Amino acid sequence: MSGPRHVAEETRLPQFCGLPALAAAVGVAELVVLVMALAPASPASFRALSTASLLAVWLALLVTVALCKLTPWLRRLTPTRAYLAAWLAIVAIVAAASASVWWLDHALDMALTPERAPRFVAGNTVLAALLGAALLRYFYVLEQWRSRLAAVTRAQVEALQARIRPHFLFNSMNTVAALVRVDPDAAERTVEDLAELFRAALGADGRVGSLGEELDLVDRYLAIEQLRLGERLRVERDLDALPRALPLPPLLLQPLVENAVLHGVQPRPDGGVVRLSGRVEGGAVVIEIANPLPPDGGAGTARHGHGLDSVRRRIGYHFGARAAVEVRRDDDRFVVTLRLPDAHPDRR
Repeated sequence: MSGPRHVAEETRLPQFCGLPALAAAVGVAELVVLVMALAPASPASFRALSTASLLAVWLALLVTVALCKLTPWLRRLTPTRAYLAAWLAIVAIVAAASASVWWLDHALDMALTPERAPRFVAGNTVLAALLGAALLRYFYVLEQWRSRLAAVTRAQVEALQARIRPHFLFNSMNTVAALVRVDPDAAERTVEDLAELFRAALGADGRVGSLGEELDLVDRYLAIEQLRLGERLRVERDLDALPRALPLPPLLLQPLVENAVLHGVQPRPDGGVVRLSGRVEGGAVVIEIANPLPPDGGAGTARHGHGLDSVRRRIGYHFGARAAVEVRRDDDRFVVTLRLPDAHPDRR
């Protein structure tokens, strides 16, 4: 079972069926035509330039469509064989298409191609071999970078899972132990909340949840911390305007709320207020998490850094440049703002 899955994970091919691949192929082909037209020995006629441009676009479209159709078969090969097969397909398609164009041109007596077929076919084939190798190498490096980015994101999720387990588990177990004899019902609810929290943490890798699920997870976490900190922890919520069906990576909000409790409320003898608010504005979902500054002023806020960096990288991987994490100090409060793209702004 592990062998095929391993090959499938390594054989990451470009999206030949997408517009970026098509645009890259056509753009490179036209660039080569332009460079060759500027060469001193090339014919300067508009007819020659337009014919070469039309042929280059046609070959680029033909190659891209063929690779798109071959992608399911290529994905079953090892990475080296897949890229080699794609390169051979490019060379073979251009050679066959060039030979067909030369034969058709001479059959119709249009005089658009050189008199000798080997020169025309060989020239196009060599160019296709060089450009195809360069483009496939570029796509290969790009896919490797994306694979490493995905691996880093998975590692960050696993790190969040590992970080949430030790200290929070011990504190929660102590809370449950203290409640068992005093308030069995509260102890039972705490165990249920704890089970849901760790179920989400253990199943976070590779899954996309929703904003509603994440908010429920935050509520369960705050309920447990409320029992531990008592009246020192006060929570204000203004989240009714948020679209709960918004797709969201798991364990995105909970670590930020945990930071707010651990670094903003817990160190203060009188506790403090954690305020959660959300709104939709300008096609973006905006979520704010605010907590008091710790007694040591700004030093405690530095400990937010690792969690914030992880959240930044994860939403950057999931949403791209459309999302952002902003941090500011507002008087005596530390505020983290998440701006996420609204999946369905027209439905609000």
